[in-house]
Amino acid sequence: MVKRVGLVGVTGYTGMELTRILLGHPGLRLTQVTSRKEAGQPLQNIYPFLQGTELGDLEITAPDSAFLAANCDLVFLAVPHCTAMEMAAELRGHGTKVVDLSADFRLRDHVEYESWYGVSHTQSALLAEAVYGLPELYAERIAGASLVANPGCYPTSAILALYPALAAGLISPEDLVIDSKSGTTGAGRKAGVGTLFCEVSDTFRAYNLTKHRHTPEIEQELGLAAGREIRLSFNTHLLPINRGILTTAYAKLSPGVGLEHIRACYEAFYAGKRWVRLLPQGSLPETRWVRGTNFCDLGLVTDPRTDRLIVVSAIDNLCRGASGQAVANANLMLGLKEDIGLPFAPLMP
Repeated sequence: MVKRVGLVGVTGYTGMELTRILLGHPGLRLTQVTSRKEAGQPLQNIYPFLQGTELGDLEITAPDSAFLAANCDLVFLAVPHCTAMEMAAELRGHGTKVVDLSADFRLRDHVEYESWYGVSHTQSALLAEAVYGLPELYAERIAGASLVANPGCYPTSAILALYPALAAGLISPEDLVIDSKSGTTGAGRKAGVGTLFCEVSDTFRAYNLTKHRHTPEIEQELGLAAGREIRLSFNTHLLPINRGILTTAYAKLSPGVGLEHIRACYEAFYAGKRWVRLLPQGSLPETRWVRGTNFCDLGLVTDPRTDRLIVVSAIDNLCRGASGQAVANANLMLGLKEDIGLPFAPLMP
């Protein structure tokens, strides 16, 4: 039986990507899309690529939780933080399942959330219900969840890069450094000088050093892997490309640990995990090999001279880092196979 899904916030990049993925999904039918600004228009007016498809004539409506709940089995929230928490609470009050793509339910501690995001968490009671939506770690819990907090794009790449080694005690939880670079769609679709073509083309820059809001999310999950609190250095940069994240993570190897131990650990940890590809030794990930897919490619290097593990991770920030992962979570929540309806081959060239 095909499940009905709704999308709140259809006009952003994550909403656009969700629409692209759901267009060809055999188990989910997009029945409701919302935007206050574009309400009343057919979806093809804002996304001409949908002309001639079954979604082209779908009318955009203003968001209404009761109406969405009555017409959807699950709703994706592709709206900013603060906005999402209120709508999630309303939808859960109606008994509707929710995948929230904002940051509102990712952090388990509302004090931590308020510290990093500078706003009060008005729905902190729902934090205990929310499941962190990283299928490689929490697939069983996601399958039984009614509210899933879709991970951030940077955290997805960083957590998958280091989690197995930390959980196995093969690296030190001290002095972790994560260096990440993202395409400009990670900044969202809202107009801003910093993301104008002339500001990002033919240049490369760092931003939000020491204060990126994804830091506590990464520390939270890697801390669970290590079994202790973690404080790490997370540094971000803006690439002059549309899609993609390349993360390079550095960690001190535990005494006596070599590359063969690391590879065996990662092979065992990700065995049967559909979306993580451990590349052959000597190969390193590139953003183009994952563009438009739900894959996370990992490359492993050890440096005997400095006793460090270096993990390179590549994802598509819009698909694996947002909308593709949201669909994988929805699949699990609605009793479908995790990978159904998701694109497999990268967008090449």
